[in-house]
Amino acid sequence: MIESSIYYMIKKHLRSDPAYVDYVELFLETTFQTELGQLVDLLTAPEGDVNLERFSLKKHQLIVIWKTAYYSFYLPVALAMLFVGIKDEKLFEQAKQILLPLGEYFQVQDDYLDCFGTHEQIGKIGTDIVDGKCSWCVNIALSLATPEQKTILEDNYGRKDATAEARIKELYAELELPRRYQEYEQSSYERLNALIDAIPEVQGGLKRDLFRSFLSKIYKRSK
Repeated sequence: MIESSIYYMIKKHLRSDPAYVDYVELFLETTFQTELGQLVDLLTAPEGDVNLERFSLKKHQLIVIWKTAYYSFYLPVALAMLFVGIKDEKLFEQAKQILLPLGEYFQVQDDYLDCFGTHEQIGKIGTDIVDGKCSWCVNIALSLATPEQKTILEDNYGRKDATAEARIKELYAELELPRRYQEYEQSSYERLNALIDAIPEVQGGLKRDLFRSFLSKIYKRSK
């Protein structure tokens, strides 16, 4: 019903807009991409069936870009670009090259805060560990773990048990995930700034300040 309402509202308010077909196609494309990301997420970490062999940082990246980054970051900007009459496909591609990594960075923050953030910070109790999610934290741990540590992960990850969850968090601390996250955050910030700085400041082009404002809102966020 909600998805159908999107197209009803576009038709009702924007039927005479020159970009009408582009609006519809953008929502159709984004819906497909989001559902594809949800499908990969479900196949990778089905509820009640934890298999860490299915996890990888590459698969995590694919999930977060398709499931989160497209609709959360690219869609709103692309819609605004269409609304003001931008048609140059190169500009849309340029925006995408910044907004998708920005969305990936945002989701990694979410994954980290789910494990290390407090209830007061994030407004909820993190459940990625007990739910067996294919999160950034567990994939980093898998990439660093010794055979013995991987056994600990296999024995405890995805169990609805407070002791098992605590053991996973203890292992994350042993593997220095907080430090590794800080390094990831800083490198992501520098990479995104470099992408923004590469935007040509020309008449009719994208504005660097727009993307800098997005980055400044999420950099080092704690909730």
